[in-house]
Amino acid sequence: MKYWLFKSEPETFSVGDLAKSKNRTTAWEGVRNYQARNLLRDDVKKGDLGFFYHSSCELPGIVGVVKILRAGYADSSATDPKSEYFDPKSDPSEPRWFCVDVQLDKKIEPIIALDELRAHEKRELKNMLVLKRGNRLSVTPVTSDEWRFILSSRR
Repeated sequence: MKYWLFKSEPETFSVGDLAKSKNRTTAWEGVRNYQARNLLRDDVKKGDLGFFYHSSCELPGIVGVVKILRAGYADSSATDPKSEYFDPKSDPSEPRWFCVDVQLDKKIEPIIALDELRAHEKRELKNMLVLKRGNRLSVTPVTSDEWRFILSSRR
């Protein structure tokens, strides 16, 4: 099993939106960065777990845990002219963009704020990608040590 961090701006799609979705499940669509796309296409697998992270908001941080229900598959929003994620260069026979299905396992309340994570970036979380300056990827790997440390910091 691998671990991930999925970032979303809460104004676009929040953990509350996921909680209200049918079966607390959604396709994690709209990723339009090749590096993140490659992770979704090649590395994120059914059964993996991920942190749901709110970004670009007043209080960024980890707001939930999601389970991957379906590994990478073609993101149909790329070929839907009505979608905000439409890509006119996308070809359904050779998909350019991929998504995965995620299900909310649990909300984390209170959230694990970015400042709380940063308090450990010199030691336990020194290599965590979300803490690196300039990292804008919406999907990043999380090591098993980082995963355990973050969850254990809330007990």
